[in-house]
Formats: sequence, C-alpha cells, structure tokens
Amino acid sequence: MNREEARQRIGQLTAEINLHNYNYYDLSMPTITDFEFDGLLEELIRLEKEFPEFADPASPSQRVGGGITKVFRQVRHTYPMLSLGNTYSEEEVSEFEGRIHKLLGEETEYICELKFDGVAIGLTYQDGVLVQAVTRGDGVQGDDVTTNVRTIHSIPLRLQGDDYPSHLEIRGEIILPRKSFENINRKRLEEEEEPFANPRNAASGSLKMQDSKEVARRRLDCYFYYLPGDLSFATHYECLMAAKKWGFKISKYMVKCGNIDEIFSFINTMNESRHELPFDIDGIVIKVNALEQQKELGYTTKSPRWAIAYKFKAERVITRLLSIAYQVGRTGAVTPVANLQPVLLAGTVVKRASLHNEDIIASRDIRIGDLVYVEKGGEIIPKIIGVDLDQRPASAETVVFAKNCPECGTPLLRNEGEAAHYCPNEAGCPPQIKGKLEHFISRKAMNIDSLGEGKIGILYDNKLVTNIADLYDLRADQLLGLEKVYEATENKKEKKISFREKTVENIIKGIEQSKETGFERVLYAIGIRFVGETVAKKLADHFGSIDQIMKANFEELKEAEEIGEKIAWSILEFFREPKNQEIIRRLKEKGLHFEIHNEEKNLKSEKLKGMTFVVSGTFEKFSRDEIKKEIEAHAGKNAGSISSRTTFVLAGENMGPEKAKKAASLNIPVISEVDFLLMIADKRTGGQVGQAD
Repeated sequence: MNREEARQRIGQLTAEINLHNYNYYDLSMPTITDFEFDGLLEELIRLEKEFPEFADPASPSQRVGGGITKVFRQVRHTYPMLSLGNTYSEEEVSEFEGRIHKLLGEETEYICELKFDGVAIGLTYQDGVLVQAVTRGDGVQGDDVTTNVRTIHSIPLRLQGDDYPSHLEIRGEIILPRKSFENINRKRLEEEEEPFANPRNAASGSLKMQDSKEVARRRLDCYFYYLPGDLSFATHYECLMAAKKWGFKISKYMVKCGNIDEIFSFINTMNESRHELPFDIDGIVIKVNALEQQKELGYTTKSPRWAIAYKFKAERVITRLLSIAYQVGRTGAVTPVANLQPVLLAGTVVKRASLHNEDIIASRDIRIGDLVYVEKGGEIIPKIIGVDLDQRPASAETVVFAKNCPECGTPLLRNEGEAAHYCPNEAGCPPQIKGKLEHFISRKAMNIDSLGEGKIGILYDNKLVTNIADLYDLRADQLLGLEKVYEATENKKEKKISFREKTVENIIKGIEQSKETGFERVLYAIGIRFVGETVAKKLADHFGSIDQIMKANFEELKEAEEIGEKIAWSILEFFREPKNQEIIRRLKEKGLHFEIHNEEKNLKSEKLKGMTFVVSGTFEKFSRDEIKKEIEAHAGKNAGSISSRTTFVLAGENMGPEKAKKAASLNIPVISEVDFLLMIADKRTGGQVGQAD
C-alpha cells in the first residue's frame, strides 16, 4: 500500500469506526458484530503505526489507551462548574417553583432530567476535535484527565455534522454502568482486593488512574446535560438536541413540564423505576428551560438560581440479623455473610448481606439479633452499614469470628497487615479445590468451556479430580454415564447434568486444545494468590519461564514490574510447597506451555538480551508503555525499581529524583531516549553509553 492509499484507507476506517461507535454506545443499535468491529480497529491501528504521519489525534484508536499520566495538571475552567442546590423535600421543590414564578412574573417551562450518580466532567472542543477534559475540582479549577477520557467510547473525539461552534464547551457526568461495576468488583473479590463501595467511587478512581489502558478496560460511560456560554438557541432543550446531533450522548429520560404537578409526576415515576436503569441515579434535576429566563434569574456564589436537584432518599431498610455464615473462596479467604430476616430492598427480597471481615464487624459493633441498616448501592450483594442501637435486644450476641474453617475444620490464619482470615488447607478444603479448578478452566485462564455448568463439581464429587493436573489424566470411559441433579434455589431452576457421549467428547477435546494456551494465561490459571491477569503477564514477560520464576528470590521477584512485597511473598510460598511443585511437573509432562518462545515474544532482535532496564520520565517518540514494549522486542527486560541488577536506567523528561539518586548511588548508567535508539539500531549489545542530561 502506498502513502496515498494508506491516507485514504485511514480516513475511511476512521469514519466507519466512529459511526459504529455512535450506533453502539449512543443509539444502542449495533450494525456489525464485535468481531467485525475489532477487525476494523486492528487494521486502523496497524496502518497508523505504519504511516504515523496520517494518525489523527481524534482517531478511534485513541480509545484503547496506553498513555501514562504521572501528574494530572490543574486547569482553570473558562466557566465555573457550579454545584446545584440539593433538597430531599417535596415542599422545597414547590417553594423553588413558586419562587421562579414570582421572580419572572410569567409562565415558565421546566426540563426535568436524571441526576446521574457519577463524576462531573467539562469537555472542550476546538474545530470539532476534543482537546481537553477537566474534572470539576473545586469548581474554579480541576484536573486535566484528557488522556483517560479519550478511552470512553460514548465521548466523541470528533464531532458530527458541520454546524457546531468552532469553540465548544459541554458538561456531562462520567458514570460506571452497573454491569461494568459488578464485573470489576467480582474480579477484585476473586483476587482478594477490597471491592469498590459503589459505582461512583469506582468511576472517580478510574478517571485518576495513571495507565489509560487500564481505564479503557473499566468500560466507563458518559451522559451530557449542559452547554455553558452564549449559543444561538432559545432553550436548554434545543441545546441538548443540537448536542445530540453533534454526537453527544443525551439521556432519553427527560421531559418538559409546565407546572409543579407534572414535575412531581416525573419524580415519582423515576423513583419507582430507577432500579430498572442500567446505571445509578440519585435524584432528578429541575431546570428552567428558556435561556433568557435563566440569564434573568442568574446565580448565587455557589449555584444557579434557575435549577435545583431533588435527591431520592437513601436505599436503606432495617431488618433483623439472624446469624452469620462463613464462605470460603478458592484462595482460602473466609468471608462473613449476614443471614437476615427477608426484607424488600430496591425491588428485590434481600436475605443476605456482606460483612467483609472481622474488623468491619467490630468497628460497627454488629451483634447477632440486632436490627441492622442494609443498603444496596450497586453491590453484588447488599451490605450492612449500621445498627439501630436504641432497639438492641438484651439477648444480642457479640460476634466471635470463626476460629476454624467451616468446610474442613482447619484452624484459620490471619497474616499481619491483612484484613481477611484464610484456611491454609489448600489440598483438602473442598470449596478451595473446586474454586481452583473452576478458576483454571475459566475463559480468561485455560478457557475449557466444555467443563462449565457444574461439571467440575461432579468430577470432584466422584473423586476423579482433586487438583488441576488431574484434568489431563481424565479418560472418556471414566466420564460416560456420570450425572447429577442440582436442586432448585430461589434464583435457579432444578437442573440435571448428564455426561453423554457428545458431552464427553467435547470435554476431552477441550482439555486437549487447552494445551496450546500461552504461558501468561497458564501462569494466571494455576491460581497463585494475588497473581491476577495483569501480574501474570508482567511475570511472564520479565522472567520468560516458570523455571526462572521458581528460582527467583524475594528481591529478584520485586524487580519485575508491578511486583510488590505482598505478591513476591505469595509467589515464594506457592512454589515452596512440594505439592505445587509436583502439579507443575505433571502439567509440564502433559505439554502445557511454561515458557515464552521467541515467536510468542515477537522479537525484533536479541540486541538487549541479558539487560534489565528501569524506565522513568516521559519521552518524545514513545509513550512509556511503547518504550517498554520496544525493550522487550529486542529481548531486554523491564524492572519496576532500581537495584544492583539493573543494567540501565532509561530516562526521559521529569525523571523521578529518587530514581536519579538511587542510580547514582549504585553507579547504574542513565541513558537517554536517543542513546536507547542507537543501541537498538546499531550492532552494539551493551557497554557504557553517555549520561542523559
């Protein structure tokens, strides 16, 4: 493909992908499959790398992230981002409407909109291209989060049409949909991390992450509701309809109201149906529609006089705590769960609530028999947030946390500095064994989907598998005829699973095909505590093989990127166990991949083989992620911290002062981006090079 053909194809792909993004995220009307969309995006990314002169700052390839932001600079808002006056009282809403009518002395139309429970954002577009995204901050100035905001698919990077202002500012709310929130929390719980309290906190934390690629994985969304400045429209509603035409996502839950009765009708309708929405709202915003009337009403020092927010009462009920059960996860972590007197909350009957750990129970002085306050703010299961002490019965029992595993009876342990108790009996505790097996076959691990739907439990119950290596010893004749009936529960119907000939054939085939899975996913699949997908990839890239990881000592493990003390100790403990060593040996014999081969690494050369780099600062030709990938492409290794084993510190602008001191104290050469480019371009394989400025 020549340059002109590439330019045309990049333009064509950009327009096509932007249209598909709009159809999917704004209209909820996709016209192609995810597979087809991914193919278009991969082609665009490839062409932009091959012909960087045609890469557009508003290209949809920016959605995948990859930029690293160490410091979020403060930016002053052109128009202050004021907050709305809040009320929980219908009387105050009536007073607001009466005050507006009295001040204006004429008929007034209102727009009622959803009050999204997210993070306010202000966007600036120049000639139709997104140039800046700034958080509310203190209302006068906020943080520049443009790199992270570019990853949100519902935010246009380039506006549609040709009638938008050359300079445009727009305000919106970045939210985390409930489905995305539940997926994130489920993953955090699996990896024994503290779950986010609610979608709003998760959205706020996501916006301030340093790695925009991680932000992209969070699946944030954004709705827009206000255009500040002088625009050639008569009403707020017309502004929003124009914004929708330009490609902004505008909520369909919005009505025009002519009087207080219509306002309350919308408030009550949305209060009753808000649990059916795919995102959280915490109230309704009421705005005067006519822009001239808004100007006449003006502002206080903190908020506009022409708008008010009615907030719904908190999602909270009170019920009796009947008992506490203890659940054991695949890593042995023991979680207390409250059994409650059934109560209706947010449209569902709640019988259980999370208590998280012993410290939470103690800090809230929760006792069995108490009347407790329960909330359901987007949690996977509801949580107890307090106790009605005035109604505490004399018979209320202080909670004594379990001393032994509820499944196998083994005494529980609690490591210093950790909140959770755990059962150390990995090899003999049924939920741990089944949990590890289920984790091993899961889609993001070995992806043996033919073994899902309760089949692992049947294999374990029939003593055919007690660890992950046993899966590769299974024979068809052992499986034929196995079956089990799973009784109905409050959420699931009765189900019978039978191992017929086709089922068995698919299981054996799926197990055999899993032997082709790459090393990083095998490493994730074996279930080392605290080693999630990202950490497994970092370990695989740094060490290259399971043998090198097993040989590494504590300090050597910490040299790998993103490996801290907690993870390093966990890895050492895992491989210190003879039973785990035996499982790895058996899996190797069965042909699973326990090292990264050169073709998997996609090496450009081995010029940096044997060298370890620590990257610091920002660079002219590469993002930090890109320069790390370039190191690995030439057989080098990346480390997160400087030690005596570091070969070079690769320094860009704004290198961390502590890293500079550490490098000097250990006499580690500090090289520049230019030095690095010379190293991979020349035939040199190392040696002293010039110090960076």
